[in-house]
Amino acid sequence: MNGLGCVALAVLASCGSSRPPAPEPAAIAPIAVTKPAEPAKPVIPDTAAGHTLAAWLDAFNSGDSARMKEVVGRYKDPMGFRIVNFREETGGFDLVAIEKSEPSSITFVVKEKASATEEIGWLRVADGDPAVIESFMLVVIPPDKTAADIRTELAAETAARIVDAIAKALNASYVYPAVAKKMEQAIREHLEHGDDKAIATGPDLASALTHQLQEVSHDRHVRVEWLARTAPPGNGAPSDEDKREKEQLERMNCGFVKTERLDGNIGYIKLDVFGPADVCGAKATEAFAALGGVDAIIFDLRDTGGGAPDMVTYVESYLFAKRTHLDDIYTRDDNKTTPSWTNPSVPGKKLATQPVYVLTAARTFSAAEAFAYDLQSAKRATIVGEVTGGGAHPSRPIPLDDHFTISVPFARAINPVTKTDWEGKGVEPDVKVPAGQALDTAKQLAADKLAKRHAARK
Repeated sequence: MNGLGCVALAVLASCGSSRPPAPEPAAIAPIAVTKPAEPAKPVIPDTAAGHTLAAWLDAFNSGDSARMKEVVGRYKDPMGFRIVNFREETGGFDLVAIEKSEPSSITFVVKEKASATEEIGWLRVADGDPAVIESFMLVVIPPDKTAADIRTELAAETAARIVDAIAKALNASYVYPAVAKKMEQAIREHLEHGDDKAIATGPDLASALTHQLQEVSHDRHVRVEWLARTAPPGNGAPSDEDKREKEQLERMNCGFVKTERLDGNIGYIKLDVFGPADVCGAKATEAFAALGGVDAIIFDLRDTGGGAPDMVTYVESYLFAKRTHLDDIYTRDDNKTTPSWTNPSVPGKKLATQPVYVLTAARTFSAAEAFAYDLQSAKRATIVGEVTGGGAHPSRPIPLDDHFTISVPFARAINPVTKTDWEGKGVEPDVKVPAGQALDTAKQLAADKLAKRHAARK
């Protein structure tokens, strides 16, 4: 073998050389690759509050509206009327941590499945079988903070200071001045009797004050909330919360859960929130365009907890051929009444002559009730389902300090036909059936009406 071949094979043999063969290279031990340990999942404690939280999260994350409503009813969640909307906004929750646990209360952190947003929650229950939710609050953790930064402890003078601030806000803006005075008297009496003395955290104080105010006013739009940080005074620019709400609306298709044609050429729109018209008006136009030339239409508002008055008017405008006066709004601030009319120039095809049916439930509230009440009073729709929640007062948040805000109803609706509204009473359906039967009932009503129309044309 020539020298070149010997060089080529040197790694395998000596090629006739008298030198001893090179030693075998030492074996290289395989490198062990260790996967990073996954963080341990938080364990919900075996307490009354823990059991309640576990059941709530399980139903909430299922996305099954029937399961969510069952849990709300079982534990008497005071804010349960919004649970379906809340699920759509967040996409559900991943439990991140249990911050503090006692037998009747629990503090926890969750992350929204639909975004990177984390929220801190406080749940307190009363004894019972099952337990009854006394207070339940979730607060967004600001992007520059962590759960550890959220301090909820109250100084001794906080309750008195917040009561003073609430009284000032209500007396300046609440739509009925006499009721504002009664609410002020009630919260001052609770303070003087020491009912707030044992309350140690901001969320618990907010919950207690909300209960005290609603007990007198019976107005579910009056709410005190505790926030990680209240919004600074408005300067015309969108706040972080405004941007977050807009992103949520866009992510949930502005509340248009379903738009479809049912058998018999009946249109169906399930709308779970009336988003602001400047954000969501185009989605309404798309929904009507998708329905095309249906012969009747059903609006499903059984899970609708409210929304923006201008979106109510925008959707209503597709149901009238000409400009129609549907509502007036009286505002306490300027002592003026402003009429609300449909817009005859909304884009696309209208359904101005087709029969309209609106499905309602006890949890149908606020702007959704306005939609039903307006159309019922104008004899433009048949309301099918349950008596609604009874909230007719538009409200706005007023900061009380760096953490507390109060939602103050500053206006009321005045219907041009009834000369009143549905506050405290709800909208009475034309055809009263359990909410679960409302859709089938409305479909049958529509089919019967269309059959009569077709027969009359022959």
